[in-house]
Amino acid sequence: MRYDCADEEMRRTGVDAAQAALEAGELAVLPTDTVYGLAADAFSPEAVQRLLDAKGRTRQKPPPVLVGAPTTLEALVTEVPGWLRSMTTELWPGPLTVVCRQQPSLTWDLGETHHTVAVRMPDHPVALGLLKQTGPLAVSSANLTGEPAATTIEDAERMLGTSVSVYLDAGQSPGGTASTILDVTGATPRILREGPIGLDVLHRFNNTVEPLGA
Repeated sequence: MRYDCADEEMRRTGVDAAQAALEAGELAVLPTDTVYGLAADAFSPEAVQRLLDAKGRTRQKPPPVLVGAPTTLEALVTEVPGWLRSMTTELWPGPLTVVCRQQPSLTWDLGETHHTVAVRMPDHPVALGLLKQTGPLAVSSANLTGEPAATTIEDAERMLGTSVSVYLDAGQSPGGTASTILDVTGATPRILREGPIGLDVLHRFNNTVEPLGA
């Protein structure tokens, strides 16, 4: 089912429908500030596997987790140094994904994560509205593996079809470029994927951040 989020009533109905679908272990497509995302209940291994299957992706490429508030990071990862807390406080919501060591007590199975988790808070009212109702979601770009990330709901529907129960349509993605990914699991943080947030911005919080390929 597709919902036009430009209409306020339809948006509320769509978010509620997406919440119900996700709680039932089904998949939903939601808009973010970068590209459209394919979402599953992060705490349902079956739902996460359904997400990977829909994309044609293996467990060696686990999905990131989207959160609705910067403080949620503290509950998901083992350590948040002061500079990272400052970074996420200022840059979230926004196009920055941080890869951290996950809390060992978390009862989820995102794939072959090697005890890490990639976390982001998207800067989009529809996504944040849904996350407020569901809590953290496993979300990957809404596309088939090897295809460009979907920047319109039509792109997502064409690639994912009936594997998705609810599509939340918010028009063209405002960003269109996937987020910057920063790995903070080692002694020196390093960029894993370049994106809208550049090295110069990251260096304001930690001047040891290494660029991609360093």
